[in-house]
Amino acid sequence: MNTSIEKMRNIGISAHIDSGKTTLTERILFYTKKINKIHEVNGKDGKGATMDSMELEKERGITITSAATTVNWKDHVINIIDTPGHVDFTIEVERSLRVLDSAILVLCSVGGVQSQTITVDRQLKRYKVPRVAFINKLDRVGADPFRVKNQLKDHLGHNAVLMQIPIGLEDKHEGVVDLVSMKAVYFDGNDGEKVWIEEIPPELKDQADRSREEMLDVVSMFSDELMEAVLEGQETEEFIYEAVRNGTITGDLTPVFMGSAYRNKGVQPLLDAIVRYLPNPADVANYAKDLDQDGKEVRLESDPDAGCVALAFKLEDGPYGQLTYLRVYQGEVKRRDQLLNTRSQQTIRVGRLVKMHADTMADITRAENGDIVALFGIDCRSGDTFVTPGLNYSMTSIFVPEPVISLAVKPVDNKSSDNLAKALQRFVKEDPTFKTYVDSESKQTIIQGMGELHLDVYLERMKREYRTEVETGKPQVAYREAISQRAEFDYTHKKQTGGAGQFGRVVGYIEPFSDGSYEFVNEVKGGNIPKEYIPSCAKGFQSALNKGRLIGFPVTSIRTVLVDGQSHPVDSSDIAFQAAARQAFREAYLKAKPQILEPIMKLSVEGPSEFIGNYFSSINQRRGIIISTVEDGTFARVDAKVPLSEMFGYATILRSLTQGKAEFTMEFLKYGKVPSNIAEALKEEYRESK
Repeated sequence: MNTSIEKMRNIGISAHIDSGKTTLTERILFYTKKINKIHEVNGKDGKGATMDSMELEKERGITITSAATTVNWKDHVINIIDTPGHVDFTIEVERSLRVLDSAILVLCSVGGVQSQTITVDRQLKRYKVPRVAFINKLDRVGADPFRVKNQLKDHLGHNAVLMQIPIGLEDKHEGVVDLVSMKAVYFDGNDGEKVWIEEIPPELKDQADRSREEMLDVVSMFSDELMEAVLEGQETEEFIYEAVRNGTITGDLTPVFMGSAYRNKGVQPLLDAIVRYLPNPADVANYAKDLDQDGKEVRLESDPDAGCVALAFKLEDGPYGQLTYLRVYQGEVKRRDQLLNTRSQQTIRVGRLVKMHADTMADITRAENGDIVALFGIDCRSGDTFVTPGLNYSMTSIFVPEPVISLAVKPVDNKSSDNLAKALQRFVKEDPTFKTYVDSESKQTIIQGMGELHLDVYLERMKREYRTEVETGKPQVAYREAISQRAEFDYTHKKQTGGAGQFGRVVGYIEPFSDGSYEFVNEVKGGNIPKEYIPSCAKGFQSALNKGRLIGFPVTSIRTVLVDGQSHPVDSSDIAFQAAARQAFREAYLKAKPQILEPIMKLSVEGPSEFIGNYFSSINQRRGIIISTVEDGTFARVDAKVPLSEMFGYATILRSLTQGKAEFTMEFLKYGKVPSNIAEALKEEYRESK
């Protein structure tokens, strides 16, 4: 734990589903001697990859939760988080990238830039995370790393530059040519642990010279020294390393490496690239808001003697209580230290402090700036900031997308009922995209999430971890209601029941507003509504948005403008103005021509091009609109916009249409208007349910 900060790297491994993230992580663990035997995802030995520690992950061959570990490579410490590829578990990627300094973007040499690659890249850009790219699976039929490198430029806007070229592809893939040292790198041994360097094969010499020239043209833009040296023909490896590092840290350059993790090729040079090009924690500017100075931004220092600032980015309920994952941004955390939670203003005492390796842990006594550690037995929320008492800083939290699908669950017996409550309490705390509530009318317990797989995994976890058997209802889409035109209101709430009554009058209008937003505007002049009752009006309008009058779903994309009103010196109150605002909204709502909105998903179907007609027909049958089609030899991808309500059970249908050879991913795109015939059916269903 006493490693100098210059020799520390915090990296995430991110990619589209099935690009080989977890397989790559397994090789990194093996070559850094963290594990002594390689296990495969869905391996024959039944163990599964080390970082997929959950039984469900081993069975399904997918990563569900992000897992952290620490390895050592050439006297550097590398903290690694392996993240899921499936969009249903996108919160795991979000919160990991929030606390990481850099990332490896893994791409399949056949699939290239796929739908989830685009999503992951957007997340990397949101948190300004520098990255290197690793083109994996060079042993697959149809592998073409040069095409993938061009896709990084064309589809993602990266300034991508090849740092290696392959020695053979598909079943002839043997190694890589390093364009900096201009040497051939081969991998041998049972598990590729033996690396040896040779001269470049004669048949690749011309291609290597051309690729190196292209690389130097791009890289020399990030170093004046290198540019001068190149012009004089005297560039050195150190000059190139420094220039690539400069461009990578600023995010203006994406160095591209390649290999086949499954075939144990190309991983050790990637580890060299991690320590050589990616930033250490001191290279990254991190900021907090000083709550004592109206949220003024303060840059955090890498000085271990400065006050501690740390962010809780992930919670897990384990056998020993709550495990809180913490990234230290300033100062240090020691056992028995006192830390202040700036959200709750509660002081906690640091008890057990551990370093994680997937689901195992090692006790430590202190953690410094840049470390990713875990604490036991503290009560907090994901996104809370912990500081040394005396500081009052808060770090920006994690972007949390809204759930788009819900499901009614009902326990089959009393024992399951008690366990269900415990399970839901835990899952909601751990996963901000998983939500639950009890419907006030049907009294049903509703769970909400990011997709069918997301909810399916939680239902399975309830059964295994809590022995909870539940019956499920039909999946329910998270519809919204919105108005389509401006409508005015003028409502007086008057109630007299003996003694002080209730009085409040509100005048104004409602109008459509920007997508998904709500705004309350106060334009009352002359004190017709006393200042202390303006928040009451705002609260009343806000509460009216929770349930629209068409199908009972929340109202969105609306602005409420309060222009006038009237009060009574005795009968006006907070409650009276809240009630007036609620009723005024209800009065104006139906005059504003409300409409029903449904979640529209971005769908990407990928698979053999021989089935492209089936992709089109299956999308058209679901009210889908095709955005783009990419055909590349035997591979095809179709991107479309499709209503979520039409997508239930699509996985089974797609499998049967393509002999199980195609896959799809889906993520929320926007809300769109429901066709009139479906809107009428939804209204009728709502009326019957009432």
